[in-house]
Amino acid sequence: MNDSMDHIREAVAYIQSEVTLQPEIGIILGTGLGNLAHEIDVSVALSYEDIPNFPVSTVESHAGKLIFGYLSEKPVVAMQGRFHYYEGYNMQTVTFPVRVMKLLGIELLVLSNAAGGVNPDMENGDLMIIEDHINLQPGNPLTGPNLDELGPRFPDMSEAYDAELIHRAKAIAEKHRIRHMTGVYAALPGPNLETKAEYRYIHRIGGDAVGMSTVPEVLVANHMGLRCFAISIITDIGYPSEKVVKVTVEDVIKVANEAEPKLTTIVRELLQTL
Repeated sequence: MNDSMDHIREAVAYIQSEVTLQPEIGIILGTGLGNLAHEIDVSVALSYEDIPNFPVSTVESHAGKLIFGYLSEKPVVAMQGRFHYYEGYNMQTVTFPVRVMKLLGIELLVLSNAAGGVNPDMENGDLMIIEDHINLQPGNPLTGPNLDELGPRFPDMSEAYDAELIHRAKAIAEKHRIRHMTGVYAALPGPNLETKAEYRYIHRIGGDAVGMSTVPEVLVANHMGLRCFAISIITDIGYPSEKVVKVTVEDVIKVANEAEPKLTTIVRELLQTL
């Protein structure tokens, strides 16, 4: 057994000593999307810094708490603030919390993020339900010794995002007349936003949106046999080039905050169908 499993078990043991609730669903909240946590009927909130071996989020707008409670009457654990490769963490550290959530008992991982749109039909504030991804990040969390007790050496990724949940989420969006599409999320390392040429490249290779997160967590979740559902809020437009404007993180957070109620509606009602 390697140190990784020891570290995961140590974190799990601490959490279980503080929390009696056993979560069935894990939720990872992205940039500007922490307000979904307010929908959770919270039992316990743990600071990342108190959990053994847990990384600590360095990004503004990421609260850094692991929240346990109920959403749509389902027991959940939510990460209010995630980790990114660009913060200087390796991919195993970025995805460590997903390993921990699996050992806590989750069977489904729900992820959200803020992303740049490279599909010409997109507008700021649109929702994109992720149906597939392209990994353009320089590392993979499954590199190194395989954790055999968690999953196979060569996990299949042909349905990385659960088709049934995508179908249900689209129906919920249509019922509420929420502007949405399904699409392909391309993950880049960041932290800079992309150049116009990079946006064009991502569009040409089949990406609809681009961001700096989500894919590492989905790789690890699939490795462990978890179902995944992910959704992006389009917070800026990268294609066609004439629609590109200079963007700050404050702009991204503002658009994400404004669109978040739509995302919350979809996630809340999606969990009700489980």
